[in-house]
Amino acid sequence: MANIKSQIKRIGTNKKAQDRNRQVKSQVKTAIRATRAAIKAGDKDTALANLKVAAKSLDKAAGKGVLHKNQAANRKSAIAKQVAAL
Repeated sequence: MANIKSQIKRIGTNKKAQDRNRQVKSQVKTAIRATRAAIKAGDKDTALANLKVAAKSLDKAAGKGVLHKNQAANRKSAIAKQVAAL
């Protein structure tokens, strides 16, 4: 454990950011998982609706700095391609 006051504060803020990032990543994964499940089932309407939610959550994650913007774009592109193939 750190003895320096500023480092103790920094550990606390890092923990808050880590928790927030974990929550955002979980939401992204859940949205993508739902879209992939709809794709696997062959349900185009549900897949399109889930794709919208997934794209929005990926954009939010990229905006908050949880994911790199190119990584988010690559994930959106890949899942959109799968939906379009239905």
